[in-house]
Amino acid sequence: MPELPDLTAVELVAQYRAGTLSPVEVTEAVLARVEAREPELHALYAYDPSGAREDAKASESRWHAGEPLGPIDGVPLTLKENIATRGTPVPLGTAASSLEPASVDAPAAARVRESGGVLLGKTTMPDYGMLTSGLSSFHTASRNPWDTTRTPGGSSAGAGSAAAAGYGPLHVGTDIGGSIRLPAGWCGLVGLKPSFGRVPVDPPFLGRVAGPMTRTVADTALLMSVLSGVDGRDHLSLPPSSVDWAALSCELEGLRIGLHLDPGVGLPVLPETIAAVTEAARVFEAAGAAVEPVSPFLRREMLDGLDTFWRVRAWSDMSALPEDRRAKVLPYIADWAAGGADVTGVDAYRGFAQIDAIAVATLRATECFDVVLSPTCPVSAPPADWPSPTNDPRRPFEHIAFTVPYNMSGQPAVSINCGYTSDDQPIGLQISGRRFADLEVLRAAAAYETLRPTPRPWP
Repeated sequence: MPELPDLTAVELVAQYRAGTLSPVEVTEAVLARVEAREPELHALYAYDPSGAREDAKASESRWHAGEPLGPIDGVPLTLKENIATRGTPVPLGTAASSLEPASVDAPAAARVRESGGVLLGKTTMPDYGMLTSGLSSFHTASRNPWDTTRTPGGSSAGAGSAAAAGYGPLHVGTDIGGSIRLPAGWCGLVGLKPSFGRVPVDPPFLGRVAGPMTRTVADTALLMSVLSGVDGRDHLSLPPSSVDWAALSCELEGLRIGLHLDPGVGLPVLPETIAAVTEAARVFEAAGAAVEPVSPFLRREMLDGLDTFWRVRAWSDMSALPEDRRAKVLPYIADWAAGGADVTGVDAYRGFAQIDAIAVATLRATECFDVVLSPTCPVSAPPADWPSPTNDPRRPFEHIAFTVPYNMSGQPAVSINCGYTSDDQPIGLQISGRRFADLEVLRAAAAYETLRPTPRPWP
């Protein structure tokens, strides 16, 4: 039988309802797991065991009265550090931040509290969320539970580490270029980047989303039923909708699937990754789906233009800091952002225009498919002290060519484990879908989850 920290949220809620488990005993077991693993993983920020115990006790009373607040009442969870929680500073992963307590909960935090979730604490991230790594000038670098010499990925670094280690079943990350899916892939998790606007965020920004990181598709769907609640602070969010997130059954017969193995730019895809993703496509095909290749559609000028615009944006923020605070930014990020200091207005606009170019190219390349399969990342997790797989601020985004297109196009995409490398590192399969078809993407992932070989035990 699984230990209590390894039970899914769906299982926990069922047992709370049946009276066979209580939120208090589950929370105590999860806190013990955290105490045992956190000294080597460094996944948490603002860890609050006393607050979690209070939340669990209140939840237990509600379940005894038959009056749970919502679908995740009593379930232990974490929120990424950049998702504001009232009374806690939001350092954005950098020592350059001023540590002023947040005055209100951000949308995702408000939704999980309203639903009775047991908040363990926040999870770590790199400076300004601009690394696929846990390396940070503020936090101790988080580690990957599958191999603690490696990074869990990023920028939802601590969330990936916490989920794989069993710090409860539910974790919320954010993603603007792959920051949910990349650590999900390297940590063997299910990580959903919802359609743009599906989950309200504050402050909103083009391409940025918040979404679940869990061990199962059903838990991701359960958490989406909470996170997708309306919040007027996000003027870019989608209109209210009644998605039945629990309706995960899927008929694969006749499903049109694209197989995308070459992004067109960036790092070469490891042969083991190509083999694992190709085998996943074969599994879908054996179940009746029609699989066709997708040609490369991302071009060098697109990725470079996006890099230029993001450097300008980062330099705009960093140049406004007092010099003593700016000096505290992680050197890799400081070097990268400095590349935006002398960009002309015309070149900055040309870089920004590549967002639309990426969106159009992605939508056109994928429009004839129900879902598209690809690697989540072309390579496996690098060392924990590397800020990115290239370890080079001149080439910072060579590993996001499969993930970033769907941020720019607004399409939903989920990472799910599809195998392991020869050195036992998880390989992520990305499943993307049409705009707003979040449920269809989760259905395809749920179908694959039942058809794939049994994953290895959690580390």
